[in-house]
Amino acid sequence: MFTYSSILSKMHSMATRTGTAHVVTTSRRYKDRVYHTHLLRRSYREHGKVKNETLGNLSHLSESVIDLIRRSLQGETFVPLGQALEICSSRAHGHVQAVGLAMQRLGFASLLASKPCRERELVLAMVAQRIISPATKLATTRLWHTSTLASDFGVLDACEDDLYAAMDWLLAGQGRIQKKLAARHLKDDGLVLYDLSSSYFEGSHCALAKLGYSRDGKRGTLQVNYGLLTDDRGCPVAISVYEGNTSDSKTFLPEVKRMREEFGIQRMVMVGDRGMISQKAIDEMSEDSGVAWITALRSASIRALVEQKQLQLDLFDERNLLELSSPDYPGERLMACRNPELAKLRAHKRSDLLQATEKNLQKIKLRVDAAKLVGKDKIGVAVGKCVNQYKVAKHFELLVGDASLTFGRKADNIAAEAALDGLYIIRTSVKAERMDAAACVRTYKSLAQVERAFRSLKTMDLKVRPIHHHLEGRVRAHIFLCMLAYYVEWHMREAWRELMFADCDQQALATRDPVAPARRSDAAMKKVASHRLDDGSPAHSLQTLMSELSTIVRNTCRAPNGAQGAPTFEITTTPTVKQKRALELINQIKL
Repeated sequence: MFTYSSILSKMHSMATRTGTAHVVTTSRRYKDRVYHTHLLRRSYREHGKVKNETLGNLSHLSESVIDLIRRSLQGETFVPLGQALEICSSRAHGHVQAVGLAMQRLGFASLLASKPCRERELVLAMVAQRIISPATKLATTRLWHTSTLASDFGVLDACEDDLYAAMDWLLAGQGRIQKKLAARHLKDDGLVLYDLSSSYFEGSHCALAKLGYSRDGKRGTLQVNYGLLTDDRGCPVAISVYEGNTSDSKTFLPEVKRMREEFGIQRMVMVGDRGMISQKAIDEMSEDSGVAWITALRSASIRALVEQKQLQLDLFDERNLLELSSPDYPGERLMACRNPELAKLRAHKRSDLLQATEKNLQKIKLRVDAAKLVGKDKIGVAVGKCVNQYKVAKHFELLVGDASLTFGRKADNIAAEAALDGLYIIRTSVKAERMDAAACVRTYKSLAQVERAFRSLKTMDLKVRPIHHHLEGRVRAHIFLCMLAYYVEWHMREAWRELMFADCDQQALATRDPVAPARRSDAAMKKVASHRLDDGSPAHSLQTLMSELSTIVRNTCRAPNGAQGAPTFEITTTPTVKQKRALELINQIKL
């Protein structure tokens, strides 16, 4: 049997002999299998006749080696790869390609400015880098050279000061850009979702930085508030920045005014949570027939309806949604909902908080009984901290003396609160002929789309926090830049639903029970359980899919040992089936 080295020796010896060597392949079928035979032959002429000589059987060699021998006999020359070319650089490219393609499909550059300019190029690059790997502006100028982003977006020579100048340019055009987004995604007499969040600062020298209610759980830190407007799907349209101590309700009416004056929307349905749409805002909107709203009642207002017998709890024995009216809310519709799963969750949580508070109170009592804590004032301070830690003071009967402490649960209070577990009431001015009760509840619950936007903006996707800028304008520009990045990312997520853990059955959202807990489709649950798609390939999150795309690399090559300035050429990694599908889906994005 010939080895590869012996075949090469045979081929070399043939070079000194007359005739032409070649590889002949024959096939034959035996039963259900096809067998291939590869023979090394020499053709030569003798006495005017063409004859063939079999030099060896190559069938035991791999197809790739046989192909190499065949091509070599046809005159091709082969050299080791290291001698054929030299790879000068390798830069991740696939994720940059995906983001750039999404921007093209969205006409994102024309949103920023109708004509090309240096500032537009820098903002496009900053948005793309924030989607790929968010970082400070200084780190951004370093990071985008590790991929093809800097070259593809034309910002190879950009420095940190250039980015700051581009941010100032972006802030100056924010109103114009958001007006274009509103024209794309908001329609007259349509739904508009609005909510407010906050992010903390690194530093203390910004006019916007104030102490306030921290939605990041960072008590005692300076923060800034920002309100996000989206369409009914959660696609971002506009963002506003406020001082960190601004309450939710104070930001709502300015957004309604902006919808009218800046975006030209004369009729709309504003959707906000119970802390957002205050009674003052409702009173002002009720005077304007063009503005309708959907919100929810606070727990104290729900309790008042029950106590006044305007809402009968036994009506929920056979249904979970009912519509009612009340003289306390003239001209409004109230949709009362009862969610048993939510009731169980709240009951368990209350029980845990009560037990934890009792445990801490018992520790204080032991100290009092042992005379280690003496004095009514000191005991009262310790007890106050304890019962307020989990916000359950209203459920305890406390008796504090100079050297004594007794406590117990208020059973009636606890039972009264438990009766309202799982109960919530949607409040709206939208007429029944336009939107039925179920649709009103679904619309209010769509605020979860804005909450998802805040999670993406603040956490691992775009990392709007912590904010390192000190100038008020730069803070506003930074938050607007993050919103624009989320605009592109939102469309990428929608395009990639079939490749990710996301539920592809979005039509079911319009027909599902509005009160029952949201359930994923069977197909989505199958992906979650198996971590696989229908074709057996892994299901992805946005981050892992972007990471897989980043393995598409652009290599810059040249001839080995070339002189300085020798010509180079580029070779890009061939995409896998999954990568090719991801890029195809991005190319199908529609406005």
